[in-house]
Amino acid sequence: MRTPHRMANARNPYEELAALADNPLDDVLHEDPPVADDPDDDWLPPDHGRSRRRRNRFAGLPLLVKGVVAVLVLTAFLALADRWAVLYAEHRAAQQLKKELKLTAAPEVEIGGFPFLTQLADRRVDEMKVTVPDVAADRVTLAKVSATARDVRIEGSGLTDISGAHVDAMHGEVLLSFADLNRELGASQVTFTGHGHDRVLARGTLPVAGHEVKVRADATIRRLGASGISTDIDGMRLDIGDLATYRPGTRADEGLHLTARSVRRITEESDKAKRLLAIPALVHRAGVPPTAVRAALRGDAKVSEVTGSPRFVRGLMRTNLIDIALDHPWLLEKLGLDPALLNGLTELTRPELADRLSLAFRLPKLPGDDGYVRLRDVRVEKDGIRVDLSGAGLSVGG
Repeated sequence: MRTPHRMANARNPYEELAALADNPLDDVLHEDPPVADDPDDDWLPPDHGRSRRRRNRFAGLPLLVKGVVAVLVLTAFLALADRWAVLYAEHRAAQQLKKELKLTAAPEVEIGGFPFLTQLADRRVDEMKVTVPDVAADRVTLAKVSATARDVRIEGSGLTDISGAHVDAMHGEVLLSFADLNRELGASQVTFTGHGHDRVLARGTLPVAGHEVKVRADATIRRLGASGISTDIDGMRLDIGDLATYRPGTRADEGLHLTARSVRRITEESDKAKRLLAIPALVHRAGVPPTAVRAALRGDAKVSEVTGSPRFVRGLMRTNLIDIALDHPWLLEKLGLDPALLNGLTELTRPELADRLSLAFRLPKLPGDDGYVRLRDVRVEKDGIRVDLSGAGLSVGG
């Protein structure tokens, strides 16, 4: 049985239910939904203060720093304008040189010195470099002509009016490339190489009467006057296989001559040797006495003795076969040579062959009646013939 004290302390269960009715969770569960914003209200982005801080940061820069920034910006614009002016002037100069020199393509022009606008205002350029590729010079084409002019006076009025230029002094260089000579000289199988300071070797093949013959020639390069290069061709020789060698000319050592191997091949065959001994002009030039010829024609043993002697071999090799072959056409066929080749060789005279292998050229006339261009040092290098030049008083345009 419960005591009265415990009954007084016991909580009434109905009071606990009433306390639950006053719980704040009930207010949360029954909270009204949020009211939507008015669509007519203007929306404003959140202001985090960044732009204000940036403006304040720039505004806080010292006046000196602002001035330096302004000067740098102005300098950049002036430098850009100066470079554009240089490009414009270089283009105008290239077009004018193309017209004056009658070039197929505009040359490359580079104006030196900085700033250019002050030079243009003074009507005087410190330095101008001009490079012209593929300049026609007589029969050949110069691979490169480069020149540097200093103290160039500009003609025209105003900053944008450039009508011409006058060059007080210039120096340059000319290159005749060996790589281009085959195409220029029409000898696609001939190669040129430098040999020493002033010599060029030509080696290759040439077509003659439908046959490819080996060509060998040596050229000596010299300066010709003030504007040209001369070529002296010597040592010209055309090798017809291992049978014969043709040297154009009228001297005793020139003409068509058998090789030592060809002579030995002939003397090894008795019938061919007898045919040779039957030609009086041939045995006379070979230095064979008539008694020895008659004895040789009577027996093969004597033929071998006569034609195999060193004296006969040397004499036969010294003999020019052109005159003999004209009187005895069968001789070439017996020697293994095409008769048509003889006609082609005789038509290929020494001057014609020298002209086909010549490297001579003359510089084209440059603009300006009062000026001049002179060739200085001429030297043979690995890549071609290089010539130094100088000039003065040259005018372009007007």
